[in-house]
This record gives sequence, C-alpha cells and structure tokens, in this order.
Amino acid sequence: MTTGYLLVSIILFTTGVSGIIINKNNIILILMSIELILLAISYLLIVYSVTLDNLLGIIFSLMVLTVAAAESAIGLAILVAYFRLTGTITIKALNLLRG
Repeated sequence: MTTGYLLVSIILFTTGVSGIIINKNNIILILMSIELILLAISYLLIVYSVTLDNLLGIIFSLMVLTVAAAESAIGLAILVAYFRLTGTITIKALNLLRG
C-alpha cells in the first residue's frame, strides 16, 4: 500500500538532489531543490505516520515544514543582499558577502 507513496517520495528526493548537483550556479534553483528535498522527507513522514497510526510523524513533519519556511525566508533575504551587491544571482562572486 505504501510503495506508491514511497516511490513518489524517492522521486521528489532524487529530483532535489540532482537539482543541486546539476545546477551549481543559480542560488534560486539551489534553494528550490533544498525545499523539494525537505518536502519529500515531510511527505514520507506523513505517509508513514498515517500508516502506523501515530501522530508523532505528523507533528515532526510540521516542524520540518516550519524550518523549511524559515530557511527559505533567510535564504531569500541573503539572495536579495547578494543581488544588490553584485547585480547577479550567480555563485561565482559569493565571497564578496564575507565581512
């Protein structure tokens, strides 16, 4: 019963990892790939929490989604600061943000 859900979660996870590996220059795509990885983990936690009839997985999934939202907000704030400094969103001149 859960093999289909597990397959969807594995596909989402590998898509996120391959997005990070393939695209190393664009910060927005790297942030989106990290969010996709966290979404796949959260999806798997919810599926197995419902399967095992345990509420703990759903609560932990909400914690993961909260951390993911905070991570994306901080990442986008850093991205805006980086874009104002360099005028581009490539990672090549990332060392300019060091104080």
